[in-house]
Amino acid sequence: KLGTVETWEDAKKCAALFKAQAERIDGVVVTLPNFGDEKGVANTLRLSGLEVPVLVHAFPDDPEHLDLAGRGDAFCGKISVCNNLAQFGIPFSLTRLHTVWPEEEIFREDLRRFAQVCRIVRGLKNLKIGAIGARPSAFNTVRFSEKILEMYGISVETIDLSEVMFAMEKVSEEDARRKLDEIRSYCDVHMVPEEKLLTMARFGLVVERWMAENDLKATAIQCWTSMEYNLGITPCGVMSMMGEKLMPSACEVDVAGVLAMYILRLASEKPSALVDWNNNFGNDPEKCVLFHCGNYPKSVFEKMEMRYADVIGTTVGTENAYGSCRGNIRPGPFTFLRLSTDDLRGGIKAYVGEGEITRDVASTFGAWGVARIPNLQQLLFFICKNGFEHHVAINLSQVALAVQEALSTYFGIEVYLHC
Repeated sequence: KLGTVETWEDAKKCAALFKAQAERIDGVVVTLPNFGDEKGVANTLRLSGLEVPVLVHAFPDDPEHLDLAGRGDAFCGKISVCNNLAQFGIPFSLTRLHTVWPEEEIFREDLRRFAQVCRIVRGLKNLKIGAIGARPSAFNTVRFSEKILEMYGISVETIDLSEVMFAMEKVSEEDARRKLDEIRSYCDVHMVPEEKLLTMARFGLVVERWMAENDLKATAIQCWTSMEYNLGITPCGVMSMMGEKLMPSACEVDVAGVLAMYILRLASEKPSALVDWNNNFGNDPEKCVLFHCGNYPKSVFEKMEMRYADVIGTTVGTENAYGSCRGNIRPGPFTFLRLSTDDLRGGIKAYVGEGEITRDVASTFGAWGVARIPNLQQLLFFICKNGFEHHVAINLSQVALAVQEALSTYFGIEVYLHC
């Protein structure tokens, strides 16, 4: 027996245990050694009140021992358990093989992916995102619906950029100098004047304090052109540092974009970046250039330095555009994700997939990488036809399946998995 759930009384006991430990439970793994009682799992989960991911696993039978004493019939029992979960309205995940021995590597991979799903689901519950400033007037593409996000339990806390600027004036010299040391130790800043670094330090302190006061996990910032004209800096370097601390920060007040960054960070436990789908790469239909001014976290870069933002510098003057990080994305596998609030349908839509950052060199400036994605032209067709934004979140990991499973199964979001 050893704690197996076979009866109504067993279900009540197990549910009571789950309820008592609810704060510690991120997910439930159901393992079926035999056909068992098909109602026990659903009853336990309903009585416990848990709203966490559930993975259903079943043991295989040995074809040489299908007699009365040797067979378990979990192959069949799993179908019945899943039928009951569906009747009870309890969402659940499955192993890739219908039955699998726990010692097999494919099951270990399933468990690792399920842990990623659990981190996403838990991390999105009661999530708060900070929006600093107004979106650039030229970019309708980053519009989003706070109300739709709220339906999914995600709140947006706003602050005007002027409030941040006034708060910067109250930062003590001692605190600013301490933050300045942190910036200098973060990356090569020899090209940036000290007064610009001090301004960045004050900005970074104000933002991080505001995040702490409001329990914010991520931010989307008005990065041009008010900050350049009023403060003489770009916030890219500070945003890069926050991202490296697993507090993702998106450009151009792209709240839906930073939500995607945060989801990837939850799944992989690594920093995420926000990039533009920016250029073709020669005549290769499966390659493109990913680009942005330069706020990627340090670990996303292969090599980086801080300087001025080339693009915005042509508008505001390079002397007012210091703070951008320049370099190439570290080669290797990556996952891309985009979420968008769909006001006409009243929900969130998304796409996710995986590719590779290659060692190809693009003759460009800023922060860039050459990506190879299978069936890229099909993906771009899908993006354009479905009205998605030109921004996409990336993470140097392979978590697309976990992201799709978490968003579709546990949040009811329609997710296109590109492959």
